[in-house]
Amino acid sequence: MDPQNSSQKIIIVEDNASLAEIYKTRLELLGYTCFVAYNGITGLYFIQKEMPDLVLLDLMIPDISGGQVLATMRASDWGKNIPVYVISNLNETEAPKNLRDLGISGYSVKSMMTEDTVDKIVTDIFRSGGQPMPVEKSGVVPPAGATLADIPFHEAPPE
Repeated sequence: MDPQNSSQKIIIVEDNASLAEIYKTRLELLGYTCFVAYNGITGLYFIQKEMPDLVLLDLMIPDISGGQVLATMRASDWGKNIPVYVISNLNETEAPKNLRDLGISGYSVKSMMTEDTVDKIVTDIFRSGGQPMPVEKSGVVPPAGATLADIPFHEAPPE
């Protein structure tokens, strides 16, 4: 456990209980405080209540989709600057095209992830300051022609 991480909170919004527990256990071993939400409504509740340092978000979740969770966050003062990393079974061509415009920090295909990949993603996000990609609502307009391909995307575990 790294005591340096103990004040950093991560919300995991994932409907697969086994995966959510793996992510939570790995991240808690690194010293992060983690909360798990198994649907979009609970995810938004935890995000607004806890004001986390990072959200790991699945797109295909019950109640409201991960895309709707992200859009709600970005439309609000409380959620517009929280880094969000999307982990989904949708590949790059299946994922909603507006994810980049909504300011995600990155995207990985869930089926290609390992436990170490989650550790690396979180560590890299916090090391880089956890800045989300520019959000149009904040006054920063994404470059013309920007696509999902401009987002860090890991189909295989990063090295």
